[in-house]
Amino acid sequence: MSLFKQLLLAISLFMLVVFSGNFIVTLESSRDQSNNQLLSHAQDAATALGVSLTPNVNDPAMIELMVSSIFDSGYYKKIRIVDLKNGKIILERSAAASIPNVPAWFVDLVDVTAQTGEATIMRGWQQAARVEVTSDPIFAVQRLWDNTLGNLLWMLSCSLICLGAGVLLLRKLLQPLNYLAKQSEAITRREFLTLSELPKTPELRRVIGAMNLMATKLKSLFEEQAIYSERLHNEAYLDSQTGIANRRAFDMQLQARLSDADTAPGYLMLIRVQDLGGLNQRFGGPHTDKLLLNIANLLTAQKEKYASLNSTVARIRGGEFALLCPGVTHGEMLELSNSLSQKLMAFYATGMSDQQPVAYTSMVPFSAGDNAQTLLIQADRLLVEVETHTEHQVVPTTDVATATEDQHLWFVRLEHALENQQFQLVYQPVVGCQQPHNILHYKVLSRIVDEQGNTINAGRFLPWIHRFGWSHRLDRVMLKLTLNQLKTAPGKLALSISGSSVASANTVADLLNPLKYSPRLASQLILELDENQLPGPNQMAAFVKAVSQHRCSLGLQHFGSRFDMIGHLSQWGLAWLKIDSSYIRNIDQESDKRLFIEVLYNATRSIDLPLIAERVETQGELRVLQELGIDGAMGQLLGEPAPLSQLH
Repeated sequence: MSLFKQLLLAISLFMLVVFSGNFIVTLESSRDQSNNQLLSHAQDAATALGVSLTPNVNDPAMIELMVSSIFDSGYYKKIRIVDLKNGKIILERSAAASIPNVPAWFVDLVDVTAQTGEATIMRGWQQAARVEVTSDPIFAVQRLWDNTLGNLLWMLSCSLICLGAGVLLLRKLLQPLNYLAKQSEAITRREFLTLSELPKTPELRRVIGAMNLMATKLKSLFEEQAIYSERLHNEAYLDSQTGIANRRAFDMQLQARLSDADTAPGYLMLIRVQDLGGLNQRFGGPHTDKLLLNIANLLTAQKEKYASLNSTVARIRGGEFALLCPGVTHGEMLELSNSLSQKLMAFYATGMSDQQPVAYTSMVPFSAGDNAQTLLIQADRLLVEVETHTEHQVVPTTDVATATEDQHLWFVRLEHALENQQFQLVYQPVVGCQQPHNILHYKVLSRIVDEQGNTINAGRFLPWIHRFGWSHRLDRVMLKLTLNQLKTAPGKLALSISGSSVASANTVADLLNPLKYSPRLASQLILELDENQLPGPNQMAAFVKAVSQHRCSLGLQHFGSRFDMIGHLSQWGLAWLKIDSSYIRNIDQESDKRLFIEVLYNATRSIDLPLIAERVETQGELRVLQELGIDGAMGQLLGEPAPLSQLH
């Protein structure tokens, strides 16, 4: 029972005790007073009647007349004249005992008895007879009943008023406790709330103040760790001059993409500034640094416009930049290259460089399984040929799969799959690092079957889904299929959703609508967002609230490149944070990755946010993760994706 209900019950019991005590005391007092009044009334009537009958003691008619006159004029139960010589009754008048409009149980409860008064009738100096007058308690009982009803109504009114005032007062007094409960629940969700206006009650004021202090301390500790982690990440993986990824981060992303079978085919572009050393001598270091910064900003803008969010732009050395674009077609890459060429010409026109062209570019196709070193050598060779022939663009052959695939074929294929919900779901286990046999949940992956019966992984068709603007449509289909699978799933399921599904309140409501009708299944579902597809802070807060209202959990995957948002993690109540595979690959051989994961672990541990490593493929990687205390892991080493029927 809640404290509010306990206090309200205590007030009600107190009012009941007060009412009962008042009723008993009032009843006893009224009964004694009524008995005394009845006795006095009977005695007065007997004395008056005795005095009146003394002169007429020998006149029976007069005696009867006077007795009847007194009996009919008052509340008397009985009047009797008794001869003192022989004890015979000379005259007796009595009335039936009935008390109208008063319950019998009340008459028995109050127990007001009839009182008898006596007087002597004289004959000269001798006592002739005795007058006995018994008062009728009907009037006293009726009055007690009316008084009791009035007192009851008054006490009930006062009690109801007091209870209403007590409810309002208790709600106001206990409001800080309700906030304290919300604050405690928020801390479990890794949110740190504080109550600015402290209550006036000293005890509650101390408790709320202590909780505020604890929440503030936890928040400051996490922010300190977050700032330190971000600074360390920036020093290790960002180019200090341009703010984009450095060579180390680029190599990590390139290796991760090429080693992932689900990576969509794409292009690698190299951009080399012409005569960087000469520019530095002719214009000075600050001018050259500004040129490099402008080129970096230009590449970032072009990447956001023409390439997918999974693309990477980096400065790999001096005046050389790289743009890694998985999931782009040959035509899209040509548009990017042509637009980049035009923007670079503007740098020459504005005097940023005295070389024409300002930079040379080359691009080569890649797909999963290619060798990173071979790919870079090929791109560099093409770049040297461009510089030698003084041409601005090298157009590669279109032997890459995405460049030759027919857009109409993909449109028809995916439209049919979405319309008929023909997606095959497979599930990859996510296990505990310390206990790999302990399955934390299953990651939901999707596949489709082409016209020849071949299975196509999501890495190949997702770029086309995004290109056609069907990401939200795919999320709705996948959510419906996953909810159906949850009915027989052996554990919780994690489903990735795209950023387009959380872009507005309407898309969020449309996506989460099926969860209203399956609250039990929703509690077993975890939605995952890619860190590169997160909406703005306000929209993200609204999405987090909507997810929690449906009893669903939220996770973040592929984390590692956007360390600027680590400070927001404490506000979202995430179920876990999945570390991008580029930071896990060869972690047992590269100490900088281990240091980065260790710092990230310290930061998230202060808010009790579990970390899960993606694509763990060797025992060495798993061993390091176990040493670091990472909560979970997934990858080929720990379990291949499989249909639901093979999980039981």
